[in-house]
Amino acid sequence: MAHTATESPLVTHARRELALIGEDEWLTNGLCKVIEAFAAMGHSGFSAEHSTAVLEKLLRYQPLSPITDDPAEWEDRSEMSGYPIWQNIRDSRALSRDGGKTYTFVDEEPQDSDSSQPVHTSQHKAVTG
Repeated sequence: MAHTATESPLVTHARRELALIGEDEWLTNGLCKVIEAFAAMGHSGFSAEHSTAVLEKLLRYQPLSPITDDPAEWEDRSEMSGYPIWQNIRDSRALSRDGGKTYTFVDEEPQDSDSSQPVHTSQHKAVTG
């Protein structure tokens, strides 16, 4: 997709910035399609900021709400690893040794603690039904 006179200022900005870092045409055109769709939504300043934050999380396969202790949210990876461990299906970075009650993120920096990893507590999800 070549630059056109009808491109939004945001797409024109993106093309210029991508060219300055030497990005290839295939990726530039793909990113500009996404940016054009975003620009076509007619965001205000607030909605654009909110939408980009949500979109970034979704594109990184991250959850939009807190991780819970719902067993359906955790996949048992014990057989694969050889020790008891569960992986969160909404955020694959989250690993638990207690079935999802607490968890750590594999990409977090080790801390000065007994386990060397920050431990997070899952939000309790009441079982219905």
